[in-house]
Amino acid sequence: MLTPEEIQRYKRHLVLKEVGGQGQQRLKAARVLIVGAGGLGSPLIMYLAAAGVGTLGIIDDDTVSLDNLQRQIVHDTPHVGVPKVESAREAVTRLNPNVTVETYNARLDAMNAIDIISRYDIVCDGSDNFATRYLVSDACYLAKRTLVFAAVGPFDGYVTTFKPHETGPDGKPYPSYRCLFPEAPPPGTVANCAEVGVLGAVVGVVGTLQATEVLKEITGTGEGLAGRLLIYDAKASRFEGVNIAWDPDNALSGQNPTIRDLSIHAAAEESAVCAAT
Repeated sequence: MLTPEEIQRYKRHLVLKEVGGQGQQRLKAARVLIVGAGGLGSPLIMYLAAAGVGTLGIIDDDTVSLDNLQRQIVHDTPHVGVPKVESAREAVTRLNPNVTVETYNARLDAMNAIDIISRYDIVCDGSDNFATRYLVSDACYLAKRTLVFAAVGPFDGYVTTFKPHETGPDGKPYPSYRCLFPEAPPPGTVANCAEVGVLGAVVGVVGTLQATEVLKEITGTGEGLAGRLLIYDAKASRFEGVNIAWDPDNALSGQNPTIRDLSIHAAAEESAVCAAT
């Protein structure tokens, strides 16, 4: 049940016929994991907390730095040097003390991914590297969890929802990340935002779109993005939608899958550690 304080807090939701009391109850009962408390994670955390999502899990192993603050609005100057998960937890508590925050000051990896992801209903990928994106996608499929995905470039962004453990209206499985991008590009071939830059507000737009899709998934409102990729071009002030389909040959959720656990990620992580030492 909603308390009198919650009824007052969420009254703009309660008068929406698409949300109402039942939808707000679903939000209160929901558990959402946010991978990365950075540029995309910031609006995700703030809007999901403001909307009354009952439990937010936040995983990130980094600390707040001054050059984060141009786009990572969940953090502020006094928290420079503080673990991002702790800074984000404090921001949520200030915004909405009704929300429970579960923090993981760690990196998601092949050893902990299934265990952590399985604790939540929906996962949001706000990471900034391909290794984590493939790990999150593979783990969500194996754990049968819906993944709301977003990525950004300097002036553009992409949002979609992956639930390849479910079937679409055509009877075929929904696509996975590996249907769209079968393999990660070779290391060093795609520049990150530290190298090419990113307009801070663009990240905010894309993260807010991602938060909207999470709220739609929880409340069952409207048409989701499973099977569609939403593309935002800030320079042209334009949105485009592209249909994406299940690839029966993809290695994760195809007809003859070769990825049945996260061992390929464990091997890659071990190789990365050996290369660093």
